[in-house]
Order: sequence, then structure tokens, then C-alpha cells
Amino acid sequence: MTGPGRGAPKKTQGQSEAEFTKAIIAFEKDYLGRGPLEARTFYLNDMILVRLRGILTPAEVKLAENREGQVLVKESRRQLFESCRPLLESIVRDVVGCDVISLHTDMSTKTGERVIVLTVDADLSKQFS
Repeated sequence: MTGPGRGAPKKTQGQSEAEFTKAIIAFEKDYLGRGPLEARTFYLNDMILVRLRGILTPAEVKLAENREGQVLVKESRRQLFESCRPLLESIVRDVVGCDVISLHTDMSTKTGERVIVLTVDADLSKQFS
């Protein structure tokens, strides 16, 4: 971790958000089978908001053509994501230097977009001011 007292220059908020985005893209590729086509991270007070676009595989897009398939895709993705929570917590600690309090996520099978909201134990706006 970089920052005051560690001998390395302090990161800007934009640099940290970009680093977090890269880590989430790698996580999605390594553990969920495919990375997003587009990703962006925002720090808002004690929250980390991640928006991922283009997360569905071609097979998931085909499955999601009907309601039963949409439910199947969402549930399987939810279970995979939940099983990887310790990895997400590690990413937050490594990149931002704080702990996760709660994790919320949802995805759209219509748009292929996922939103992740992590609440953390620090006010990130104060870390980068």
C-alpha cells in the first residue's frame, strides 16, 4: 500500500479509482469467466461504486431471452459473486486501505450491466482531499 509514511507518493483519488477498476476487471476475468467491456469506479464518502458494462457471455445473452433464463443467469452470477466476497474484501484492503462493511450488487440481463456498491469503514473523500 502506498501513502504517507510508506516512502511512496500518495495516490490521487483518480489514480486509486483507476487502480480499483483494473483490479475489479481482473477479478471478473479470473473468477467469473469474463471481464466487462467497460468499467468505472467512483469513491463517494464511505462508498465505492463500480459500474460494469458488457459482462454477459454470449451463452448468458441467449439464456436471458426468456424470463426463466434471466432468473437462472442472475442467480448463478449472484452465487458466484457472493462466493468470491473474500477476494473483493482483499482488493479493497490492498487498493484503498480499509475494510468492507457491506456489499450490494445487482445486474441487468437486458443491458448486460452490473452495479456494485461497497460500503467501507473509512470516509474516502477525506483520504484524497
